[in-house]
Amino acid sequence: MQLTPRPYSLRNPEGIYFVTFSVVFWLDVFVRQSFKNLFVESLNFCIKNKGLRVHAWCLMTSHVHLIISAAEPEKVNLSDILRDLKKFTASQIIREIETGSESRREWLLDKFRFAASQNSRNTTYQFWQQDNHAEELLSNKFIDQKLNYIHENPVKEGWVEEPQFYVYSSARDYSGNKGLVPINFLD
Repeated sequence: MQLTPRPYSLRNPEGIYFVTFSVVFWLDVFVRQSFKNLFVESLNFCIKNKGLRVHAWCLMTSHVHLIISAAEPEKVNLSDILRDLKKFTASQIIREIETGSESRREWLLDKFRFAASQNSRNTTYQFWQQDNHAEELLSNKFIDQKLNYIHENPVKEGWVEEPQFYVYSSARDYSGNKGLVPINFLD
């Protein structure tokens, strides 16, 4: 029996992918500075130590958009990097919620606990939704569309008037300013 590839999977090791992953139930977790910083630090760690290339990114309150590729596709697996990024950020944010001064502590932990109870792969909590909604970018038109979509997200939410004013996005880099994450620019 031949297995059908899963939709939105990272099949081409040399591909450039638009990836979105979301907090369970689209919970607005990234409204706290400490959680945003933790995600940025983790993304930077994966760039420096795991062979992740980030071409564009934007952290929203309940999800993240990335355009990524593997620095050395023959040596690293992009799916493994994303798995590790999600696993680490989930454990660190949950630990911060448990031990910090999060005002929504019980409510958030209850939601994460319930999500885990619905998924046999989890034991106590589930922070991220399982899928990564990965789409390989195969044309310049598709690349431009996704790049614009990522950078316009905070503008559409009304957080900033121009994309480059949102700190948690690569729009800053694409406008000539230094952002929080090293970017491999798309041609």
